[in-house]
Amino acid sequence: MTQAKLWQLDAHEIVARTRTGELSAEETVGAAIERMEAVNPVLNAVVQNCAEQAMDRARALDKARAEGAAPGPLFGVPVTIKVNVDQTGYATTNGVTALKDMIAPDDAPVVRNLQEAGAVVIGRTNTPEFSFRADTDNPLHGRTFNPWGRHISPGGSSGGAGAAVMAGIGALAHGNDIGGSLRFPAAANGAVTVKPGLGRVPAWNPSQKAERGMLAQSMSVQGLITRSAADLHLAMPSLIAPDPRDPFHVPLPWLGAPLDGPIRVAFTKATYGYDLHPEVEAALDTARDALRDAGYLVEEVETPDAFEAGRAGYRALMGEVWALMKADVDAYGSQTVRDIFEVYFQEFPPFHGTELLQVMAKRSHYAREWSLFLEQYPLVLGPFLPQPFFGPDRDTEGAEGVHEVLGAAVWSYAMNFMGLPAACVPTRLANLGKGPQPISVQITARRWREDMAVDAAAAIETRIGRMCTHLWPRIG
Repeated sequence: MTQAKLWQLDAHEIVARTRTGELSAEETVGAAIERMEAVNPVLNAVVQNCAEQAMDRARALDKARAEGAAPGPLFGVPVTIKVNVDQTGYATTNGVTALKDMIAPDDAPVVRNLQEAGAVVIGRTNTPEFSFRADTDNPLHGRTFNPWGRHISPGGSSGGAGAAVMAGIGALAHGNDIGGSLRFPAAANGAVTVKPGLGRVPAWNPSQKAERGMLAQSMSVQGLITRSAADLHLAMPSLIAPDPRDPFHVPLPWLGAPLDGPIRVAFTKATYGYDLHPEVEAALDTARDALRDAGYLVEEVETPDAFEAGRAGYRALMGEVWALMKADVDAYGSQTVRDIFEVYFQEFPPFHGTELLQVMAKRSHYAREWSLFLEQYPLVLGPFLPQPFFGPDRDTEGAEGVHEVLGAAVWSYAMNFMGLPAACVPTRLANLGKGPQPISVQITARRWREDMAVDAAAAIETRIGRMCTHLWPRIG
C-alpha cells in the first residue's frame, strides 16, 4: 500500500500489519500526519499539533521493538485527543480563551492508557466553549467543519474528534460524553462510537483545581470515535485499563459472558411527540432488518419512558450547572455561549435545592426500570435524533434552535442520566436538499455490556458498510 493510502487503514488493520513488521509505527504515524496537514486547514478539527512529538515517539516505539520489546495492542495506531483532557505539556483549553495557558502537568488516565497500549497522539481536537454544545465553535480555536460539507454541523462537543477521524486524521479519536458528546459527532460525521456506562473508563484531569459536581461525575464518560465497530472492540480494552486516580472505576473485562440463545432486541420508533423524519425511519428499518438477518430476535415493543428519565436528568444537570458552573460561563464565556446557556435554562428549567436532591434520588428509580426491562431485552434499538442532523449554529437560533438540537435528543441524555452504555452507528446516507448526510441509530445495552452494543453495531455495519467509503471520494 502506498504512503498516500496508509491513512485510510482502520486501527485493527494497522495493528495487523505493524505487529507482523509489515509496517512500522513511523510509517503509519507519518501517513496520518501528512493527511492531517492536507485536510485539517479546511476542517479545523485538530487545533493543537503534536506531530513532532508523535514522530519522535513512533521512532522510539520502533526502536524498542527492534530491541525485543513486545508491541502493544495498539502499536503504531495514530490517535487524537480532545482538548478538554490533560496531555502532558499541552494546554487543556476546553475551548475557553482564559484557559489557553493551562498546561497539563501529567496525562489523564485515557491518554496514559492509549499510549501504554502503543498508540501515538498526533494532535488535539476542537471542542466548544466549556465542552457544552452539540456544535463545535469557540473564540479561541474557531469553528470546526464537517467533512461532508458546511451544510451539517460537525456535532459537539467532540466535534473535532468526529470530523478528524472520518477525514482520515488518525484511526482513533478520543472524546467524552455528558449528554451526547460522543454520539452527536458520530452521528453528524458518519462515525461509530459507544458511550460507555458509568464507571467503565477511568477519568480525571491532573490539572483540575476542584472536583466536578456529582451529576457531572455520574453522567460524563470518556470514549472513542472510530470509522468501524471492529476498532471499538480492538481499542476499548486498552481504554478501560484501571487507574487508581479514578476511585470509582469498575475493573471489569471488556467482553462479558455470552448469552444463551438468540439475543432479544427491543425495537422502538418512539420520539415522544417530535416528528420522525422519513430518512430516520428508513435508517431504523434498515438497522432492524440487518440485526434480524444477523440472527437477533428483534421485536417492536414499548420501552420504559426515556422522555421522563431524560428530561428529569437534564433538568437536574442544569441545576448543578447553575450552582457550580454558571459563574464561570458568565465570567469567561463569549456572549454566544452565555446566550445559549440562558436558553438551556429555559428549555430545561433547573431543579434547585430539595427538588434537585429528590430528582437525583429518583435516578435510581429510572435506572431500575430500565435494568428490569433490559433483563428481558438486553439491547434496545431506537432513534438517536428524530430528524437528520442540524446545521452549524442551530443552537444559537433561540428557543426553537435549542429545542431541535438538545430538546429532541432525549434518547441521548437519558442514557447518561441512568449510566447505561449506548452505541451510535450510521445506517443510511440521505440525499437531502442541502447535500448528502449520514443518518445514525442508537443501540442501548445492559449495564456493563458495551461489548454487546458494539457487536450489534458491527452486525449492522457488515450489511451497510463503513460510511467513510462514501465520504473519501468526495473530499479526496
